[in-house]
Amino acid sequence: MSKQPASLPVIDLTSDTPCCPPLAQRRVPAETAAVLAPAFKALGDPVRLQLMSMIASAEGGEACVCDLTPAFDLTGPTISHHLKTLREAGLVDAERRGTWVYYRARPAILRQLAALLTVEPATAA
Repeated sequence: MSKQPASLPVIDLTSDTPCCPPLAQRRVPAETAAVLAPAFKALGDPVRLQLMSMIASAEGGEACVCDLTPAFDLTGPTISHHLKTLREAGLVDAERRGTWVYYRARPAILRQLAALLTVEPATAA
């Protein structure tokens, strides 16, 4: 038997259509959990969560690393590491312009994560 991991089914994280029903309605399939877990893991760090918030709420929809770094008492390489983690998790896109890199949130994946965590209020009987 091969030690190669089975290929995961394709889940389109750029789609505006939710990948699956909210976890409060139905169990999340293992394949879906494997695809979405890296994004949740990336957001599990306080610095990355703050960076994500700064990028997603930035005027014009993008933030320069030159504006993000001074907001933290961390070194530039540490901030770069956190931004790389967000990028690898598919949460942000990056574009180099001259000496600076600009980051933009990927709204579709954020909607996928939000839809998964949606909990409808209980209805009164």
